[in-house]
Amino acid sequence: MMFNRTFAALADPNRQAIINALRAKEQPVSAIAENLNITLATLSHHLDILKRAELISARRSGRQIFYSLNMSVFEEISEYLIKFIDKKKKN
Repeated sequence: MMFNRTFAALADPNRQAIINALRAKEQPVSAIAENLNITLATLSHHLDILKRAELISARRSGRQIFYSLNMSVFEEISEYLIKFIDKKKKN
């Protein structure tokens, strides 16, 4: 699996803050926005990038959209990095 899109999505400080906000639990956009000093349009842009990288998922409940981490992708990244580090140690 290629991780270019994933690592590019994780490189931005605002997207890192969104990921950190979602670590504890699923949250609506309004709760995520409270912790960031960005406009809703900018937040929407960052959420879209994270969704396209499959790092987060969204579900609608009434008028709100709730976001959560896609842990399977984080597990794949972790496995990749562990294997990469192990190969480097052996060389």
